[in-house]
Amino acid sequence: MENGKIKKSRAAAPARRKAPARPKSIYSQDELREMFRRFSIQRPEPKGELEHVNPFTLVVAVALSAQATDAGVNKATRALFQVADTPEKMLALGEEKLRDYIKTIGLYRNKAKNVIALSQMLIDRFGGEVPRTREELVMLPGVGRKTANVVLSMAFGQSTMAVDTHIFRIANRLRLAPGKTPDEVEDKLIRLIPDEYLYHAHHWLILHGRYCCKARKPECERCVIADLCKAPEKTCDVPAPLVELPLQLFGPTP
Repeated sequence: MENGKIKKSRAAAPARRKAPARPKSIYSQDELREMFRRFSIQRPEPKGELEHVNPFTLVVAVALSAQATDAGVNKATRALFQVADTPEKMLALGEEKLRDYIKTIGLYRNKAKNVIALSQMLIDRFGGEVPRTREELVMLPGVGRKTANVVLSMAFGQSTMAVDTHIFRIANRLRLAPGKTPDEVEDKLIRLIPDEYLYHAHHWLILHGRYCCKARKPECERCVIADLCKAPEKTCDVPAPLVELPLQLFGPTP
């Protein structure tokens, strides 16, 4: 109390939480919004191309996809998931029989060990259910941050950015979110992409990198963002017609 007046505490006012700082970018927010608006017209409902029937089979499929193509993983897992679509059934199948199903996939021996181990952990620690947090998912053998982000997005509808080789290449080639590591690229993209497009953004970028902005020879004449793109090596400034593409060949099974 000062001079008969009650002195107000400065701590009484609630602290304001600062919004994450937007990283520096050579693209304006209007350009970014237009870029993803076009992707949303081109592919209104983009899907991951790994086939799965539930969160567990998605975890397995993504874990198997490391250094392998989605098409190759799908070919192997179609028969596998008919007999082992839960952790309990996967354990009952056993590591040796599991190897027979996935032997066409690279590093299949080590991957089979991880799938059996993660199935056991899901039963022992999570009651047979796939956890819904990144911190818990990365505890599973063979599951890293990228795999966890894919599962959080595709199985549980969370807005994440799973930075695979395609997104890492696109982010650096287009100078969209340049970074030396996938984590650095992920952090920048999460903060740059307009909120209304963030949920589907990782699928749009993956598919754009897989089918248009290809690693060896980008097909700039087929690119719907050719006029916006700031890649030094682009060969075309005229965007391709903005039309919805046919349904994808692969996708999660019902």
